[in-house]
Amino acid sequence: MTLNTIALELVPPNVERGREQALEDAQKVLRCSADSGLTGRIRHVMIPGMIEEDDDRPIEMKPKMDVLDFWNIIRPELGAMNGLCTQVTAFLDEVALRQRLTELSSAGFDGIAFVGVPRTMSDGEGSGVAPTDALSLYSDLVPNRGAILIPTRDGEQGRFRFKCDQGATYGMTQLLYSDAIVGYLRDFAQSCDHRPEILLSFGFVPKMEANVGLINWLIQDPGNAAVAEEQEFVKRLAGTDPVEKRKLMLDLYKRVIDGVADLGFPLSIHLEATYGVSNPAFETFAEMLDYWAPDTH
Repeated sequence: MTLNTIALELVPPNVERGREQALEDAQKVLRCSADSGLTGRIRHVMIPGMIEEDDDRPIEMKPKMDVLDFWNIIRPELGAMNGLCTQVTAFLDEVALRQRLTELSSAGFDGIAFVGVPRTMSDGEGSGVAPTDALSLYSDLVPNRGAILIPTRDGEQGRFRFKCDQGATYGMTQLLYSDAIVGYLRDFAQSCDHRPEILLSFGFVPKMEANVGLINWLIQDPGNAAVAEEQEFVKRLAGTDPVEKRKLMLDLYKRVIDGVADLGFPLSIHLEATYGVSNPAFETFAEMLDYWAPDTH
């Protein structure tokens, strides 16, 4: 069973603004969808389970509303949209995690990607279930089980293959600011028989990225030349005018789609407005989806 979807990422609001901010976010999605011609096209909202990370995060990490609480507030506003989410597994034991996944599944989450500890911790830390174990442990409960895919990361071929061996049915890429995913999936297809669905992730870069640097921080991988190139592209996007910015993003989108469309992987599109939903972001997304979208192919 594939998702075959266009998904929009929505980060839970800070607890302090809770319900009010959640409803504002939902209304903004509907308004921007209507303005850009995307009404009815976005089939899922992807809500990340947020945990505290490094102290050097460019925007302070305040306590966030729980994924399920956020979803329960916005779902009635969003019509036919269902949910996708990420779930940190490392701090819940098997029983507690099963309970959590049961609640998420019954609330309308069609896919759950299992993620590990933040960058401040080492793999294997945390007293709970490892993400790779969760992929097989809960196959009876969660039909669409996801794993994060970072095509520029060293050793990612073996890492992602193991996740597929364990039962991952889809991979959600890190934000793509190069076409590295093309070579990655071509090599993956040649080396093994797994054909998980791939959620290709694209993020809008507003002008304020030049001063804040949140996207630069999110994709960082010190010492990795491929990521350094992506960070340069993000910097270029932040500094260009809206027309040129849209052209650059559309060109990247075309190169990725043209490169991966015939490799045998089911494809979905995951869109992210890292600094918040906006008309410029949605106008860019609409142009990209005019070129190729899972609901028209």
